[in-house]
Amino acid sequence: MQNYVALILAGGGGTRLWPMSRQNTPKQMLPLVEQHSMFKVSVDRLAPLFTPERIFISTAESYVEGLQEECPDIPAENFIAEPSARNNAAAVALAITVIEKRFPDAIVAMLTADHHIGKTDIFRDVLKTAGQLAEEGKIVTLGISPAFPSTGFGYIQQGESIGNKNDFDYFVASRFTEKPDLVRATQFVASGKYSWNSGMFIWQAKKAMAEFERQQKEMHTLFKDLQTSVDTPDFETALNTMWEKTPKISIDYAIMEGAEDMVVIPVDIGWSDVGTWSSLYDILDQDKFGNCGKNGSERRIVLDTKDTLMFSDKLTVAIGVDNIIVVETDDVLMVCHKDRAQDVKQIVTYLRENDMEDYL
Repeated sequence: MQNYVALILAGGGGTRLWPMSRQNTPKQMLPLVEQHSMFKVSVDRLAPLFTPERIFISTAESYVEGLQEECPDIPAENFIAEPSARNNAAAVALAITVIEKRFPDAIVAMLTADHHIGKTDIFRDVLKTAGQLAEEGKIVTLGISPAFPSTGFGYIQQGESIGNKNDFDYFVASRFTEKPDLVRATQFVASGKYSWNSGMFIWQAKKAMAEFERQQKEMHTLFKDLQTSVDTPDFETALNTMWEKTPKISIDYAIMEGAEDMVVIPVDIGWSDVGTWSSLYDILDQDKFGNCGKNGSERRIVLDTKDTLMFSDKLTVAIGVDNIIVVETDDVLMVCHKDRAQDVKQIVTYLRENDMEDYL
């Protein structure tokens, strides 16, 4: 499909992966799982479905240069920078405004720069299928087959079965639920009718703008006015003028929960959002005792140690511990129990509130 383009959202901060993920080097710019950064891996797995000219990047102004160095084949004009962070509905609206101006009939696969996908062949096949459904006017989301009753992900309820295309079943996406408690999450998984919300959506650019017009009229007016200046010398000034008027809201709340013609394809693509150190531990190759370390580094010695992550370039020694995470950077050494990995964000808050921003 010549009108099929990819939009990679690459503006997040990844605070739960502190101290590796920092303000200037967020997790998508780090080689956490493979030898290359998560951003470059995200771009590379799109080939050959999307050429570099049909890949767009939505990110913060401060990240553009670093991301361009990672993927120099993507045209500079395809990096769409937000003047400041205003949640991802604004980032999506800005990117689609630019894409629709250049490609009025575009189908946009809205993807992420900081998720791990282990089954890349299946991923590309389901993207192809989702693009075909989007051509028919559907908004398609990829639902991840839940591996356990997670309380850290949103869920999508599968409604009526609509059909099968290219061996992928697809269903009405009847309801979105944000991060349920453990009891509800367990019920969701047991029912077999719920998927994790991957945050990946495939839709026509004009369909996206129509949904903004229907559900977020203020945003739609702002961005339609901005669209007249896309690819002109006035664009940057026009963007800066209207940006602070844009509501801060997530794309799920702004559009997806109330979208029309939404379908979900439940799929197992070996997905992880790599949101915490414990989720990174689950992905990395482990020895027979469940220990693992930084990709490509064997500089660790363990004695009577199990189920432990040691993420460091230095020789790291662990004796008689289990379920521990050890992360070392040039200026920070962090040690925490694996069950407390979610609490790293509390440390980030503490640093911010106590004028220790040099560590952020």
